[in-house]
Amino acid sequence: MNYGAMLNVYPDSIGGNLRGLSRFLSLPKTEKAFTSCYLLPSLFRSDLDRGFSLISYELDEKLADEITLSHIRDSGIELTLDFLVNHISVQSPEFQDVLKNGKDSPYRDFFVDWNRFWEGYGTMTEAGYLQPEASLLNQMFFRKPGLPLLSVEFPDGRLVPYWNTFYQQVNPQNPRETRYLGQMDLNVCSPLVWEYYEKTLRQLAEYGAKLIRLDAFAYAHKAPGRRNFLNEPETWDLLQRLKTLAEPLGLTLLPEIHAAYEEQVYRKLHSKGYPVYDFFLPGLILDAFRRENGEYLCRWGKELQEDHIYAVNMLGCHDGIPLLDLRGLLPETDIQELIQLTVSRGGYVKDLHGAKNTYYQVNATYFSALGEDEQRLLAARAIQLFMPGKPQIWYLDLFAGKNDYAAMEKAGPGGHKELNRTNLTTKQVEDGLSRYVVEEQLRLLRFRNTCPVFTEDAEVKLQAEGSVLYITWRNPWGTACLTADLKTAKYHLESQKEMRE
Repeated sequence: MNYGAMLNVYPDSIGGNLRGLSRFLSLPKTEKAFTSCYLLPSLFRSDLDRGFSLISYELDEKLADEITLSHIRDSGIELTLDFLVNHISVQSPEFQDVLKNGKDSPYRDFFVDWNRFWEGYGTMTEAGYLQPEASLLNQMFFRKPGLPLLSVEFPDGRLVPYWNTFYQQVNPQNPRETRYLGQMDLNVCSPLVWEYYEKTLRQLAEYGAKLIRLDAFAYAHKAPGRRNFLNEPETWDLLQRLKTLAEPLGLTLLPEIHAAYEEQVYRKLHSKGYPVYDFFLPGLILDAFRRENGEYLCRWGKELQEDHIYAVNMLGCHDGIPLLDLRGLLPETDIQELIQLTVSRGGYVKDLHGAKNTYYQVNATYFSALGEDEQRLLAARAIQLFMPGKPQIWYLDLFAGKNDYAAMEKAGPGGHKELNRTNLTTKQVEDGLSRYVVEEQLRLLRFRNTCPVFTEDAEVKLQAEGSVLYITWRNPWGTACLTADLKTAKYHLESQKEMRE
């Protein structure tokens, strides 16, 4: 996995489709700005959640084709693609076979039959699903209100409940037909599921992917009486089995998981040989500007450096800004003040069915979270590029995108994520590339990607003195230094090559 900057984008985010993105990456102004590109899964055939409810890993022909994908790869850009470990769509061929053939479907146990799973652990309800014992439910982590199930009709007329952790829609079409949409959980105990996993990883490798982001892997293993989120040790066994499939294909796995710093999940991933997502950096930079001090930011950077934790970091992304991940890293009062500040700047809270202190993010563009201050955005980008790790760049941050309230309203209830997912037309991209805030970010990115100092084995030193932050990288090829004032958001970069015999 290369250490250069990675553009994070939907296939239709820039210019309407993958061809538009390919043209953008080949422009003189973006030359050498990115060494890799993380394409979100609407690249594939999907029906919900903008790509994260996959029907299949075939390319969506409206957005992408293999020729354009090859052109991006041939330009020297490494691809990062998603692998959805926990679920696939109701519209997938596998689940459609279940709906068509019921108990006679070869995929009958490809998914998690709710009643079979909880047999012996609950009471049958009049609605036809088992209600698990309260003592068992108390252990579970829920992503939505009510039980995580979707009941579907078999050919014999029976309603059969299946495990459904994430999204679902049930839309009556007429009195005799019901249309189901949802992300149906896979049964990791099924040999067919592992055949599917192997086939999928092979397909992603054939597309040219080098880095595979494992979405929602922590939900995949399930057992009665467990939390059913990061079950241990079974989740680690599942990851190791996936790694065994991936490595011969030249694939590196990047497990994606949100957990509070105090839980130390990132350390467990690191100890088992995986790169980790640095979900702490976005909030730490916001906090550093808020308090005009980089003490906590330095503390985290030193931990990454001293313990050799390989991280992929970011400012914004397709989801919200993860602020409760900071628990244990920042004082609780500071986290709450940071959340309130971001909301006061137009952000929206994502909560767990009303339990706001259990799990939530703030949905906002990073530019809006910074008070729509261009100098702060540039300073934040410079700090990100000097923090230990591989930088991931959300396309809308690059263009200093503001909160898109019209898109949020158009999406309706639950559409708050659309604040930070605005698609840019070719004209908007052309206009944006002439703005100083965009040109300067591209200059910073070229510096990060072309300066030989930024290597995985470089020595990184971080220091905070009052409002000024100092970060220095050093390796046998030279040094690179960043000085950033968190009060004024002014920054300065310099580099020096070492004389080598």
